[in-house]
Amino acid sequence: MPRLPVRTPRRAVATLLGAALALGLSACEGDADPPDGAEAAEAARELAAALSAGDLDGVDFRATDGPDASAALDLVTEGMGETEPSVEVTEVVDGDDSARVELTWSWPVADKMWSYPVETRLTLVDDEWQAGWSPSLVHPSLKEHEVLALSTEGAERGDVLGADGRALVTARPVVRFGIDRSQVPERRAGAAAGQLARLVGIDVAPYVDRVEAAGDRAFVEAIVFRADELPARVEEGYELIPGVLALADELPLAPTPEFAAPLLGSVGEVTAEMIEEQPERYQLGDRAGLSGLQARYDEQLQGRPGAVVLARDEQQDERELFRVPARPGRPLRLTLHLDLQREAERLLAQVRPASALVALRPSTGDLLVVANGPGTEGYNMASFGQFAPGSTFKIVSSLALLRSGLTPDSPLECPDTTTVEGKQFENYDDYPSSAVGRIALRTAVAHSCNTAFVAQTGRLGADDLAGAAASLGLGVDHDLGFPAYFGSVPPPASDVELAADLIGQGKVLASPMAMAAVIGSVQRGELVVPRLLEQVEVSAPDGVAPLTGDEANALRAMLRGVVTTGSGAGLADLPGSPAIAKTGTAEFERGGRLRTHAWMVAAQGDLAVAVFVEEGASGSGTAGPILESFLRAAGAIGVGG
Repeated sequence: MPRLPVRTPRRAVATLLGAALALGLSACEGDADPPDGAEAAEAARELAAALSAGDLDGVDFRATDGPDASAALDLVTEGMGETEPSVEVTEVVDGDDSARVELTWSWPVADKMWSYPVETRLTLVDDEWQAGWSPSLVHPSLKEHEVLALSTEGAERGDVLGADGRALVTARPVVRFGIDRSQVPERRAGAAAGQLARLVGIDVAPYVDRVEAAGDRAFVEAIVFRADELPARVEEGYELIPGVLALADELPLAPTPEFAAPLLGSVGEVTAEMIEEQPERYQLGDRAGLSGLQARYDEQLQGRPGAVVLARDEQQDERELFRVPARPGRPLRLTLHLDLQREAERLLAQVRPASALVALRPSTGDLLVVANGPGTEGYNMASFGQFAPGSTFKIVSSLALLRSGLTPDSPLECPDTTTVEGKQFENYDDYPSSAVGRIALRTAVAHSCNTAFVAQTGRLGADDLAGAAASLGLGVDHDLGFPAYFGSVPPPASDVELAADLIGQGKVLASPMAMAAVIGSVQRGELVVPRLLEQVEVSAPDGVAPLTGDEANALRAMLRGVVTTGSGAGLADLPGSPAIAKTGTAEFERGGRLRTHAWMVAAQGDLAVAVFVEEGASGSGTAGPILESFLRAAGAIGVGG
């Protein structure tokens, strides 16, 4: 939490007052008449201004001089850090040769104002008003040899909660390992740092440099381990290294280091850039959200630190003068399902290429899973990836063809190859020969006949695909409160481009989340807008043609055919409600070689799922087994089908 930095003397900021205070608190020189009350009040105001500025050099005191009083004031107040007070005169009661003065001190502490009165007396000596110095001039309860000390109290960070209020990110025990410079001789510090670095597996040279450059009382942290993941070699070996400390602590962490990591983000020490951009909020050593949702909603999660002002004597005995309680952060409530997210990540853990799995509830749009495999290397491919959707896009193309006048039983030609404006298109390598020739649209969908779809370019206008996509939640942006890509269906520049778009190639792009929304919209019978954060309201976009009941029924029937007779046969024996599905591959080039993305989307009951593998053999062969296993696990957990 933000901490108040070490104070520098405030005398340096008093230049504007210096000239005015140089005259001290004197009455008008040469005035033979006794000073009046107005002069006492003016002297009191000058004293208040000098105390506010932290510069008493120009003030006359009865038993000391101004510079000594300034040094004493600095000593009393330096523990307040850079917190600047204001001091005002609230009452002056003038006597014959003295005046009782009440001053009000006000300090901004945390998000409150600490205000209190101080009473002092000005004495007229040789026509000059003189003040009396003591620590009680700063606070009425301060005694000799007592000073003020301000410290912050960290606020408890808000949890990130998932479905049913289960904690996704909460304070979990950790152990911090580092070198305590006060416990190791300077000549041995570097060697000890090197031993610790090798033991815990971090780069040796940079850590040695940090330890050697640190002060002789510093604790230089090397690494933080989760308490339940502490390696045995570290636990058994750290005590043999001089100066090493293992400190128990708690940090806001997810159940595992991998759990929704690209989405949730991390919490750690603030960077130099963060301090530079928001110096009033962050100080060196503070912890804050560094990425993902932890960074975007840091202010909500972080809460407000508290503060306490103490009177401290030379023996370090303390008593409390003022306190502002810390205000804990507010939780961030998500729709993620803890068990389903972990199951998805378990299934993706063994997939070597980049991969993602997204699952949502068609009835509400609630995102239950936003999972990325280790091959994504920390990139949130699940909700923000931008890839050609391949034949899964034929769900959209089928809706556009239905709107053009076709029905699921309309006959289409499905040759092995077809040509559009000189560009040849063909079916995938193991396309079944039994589904070649004159077939119904439903058969073309079930077996994913490219040539049948490509041949329909003449039936569609430039905006028909985009309109159908929008009705299913693809290609229309929304602010969901986190990075989300809904896809793109730009107007085709030619019939060749339209032909490629019809089979999910061309310039059509989608994320796994967007494709989960597409099949979820079919399952629900109306457009589904994904939803992750309970505090962010989402709604269907304006100006989008709604999916009709007849269209939804036709699409569901054709996608059910994918399972019963086509490439999604692996889902045919799922327990529970009948599943609908669509598989797909999309070609792309990398390193001079033609490769394929592997896709599969499916819906069962109140669960819609998209699986994407950046490089795979086929949708049914690569993505299909992952999706099938996930649906079976979801059924066992009691979600979806």
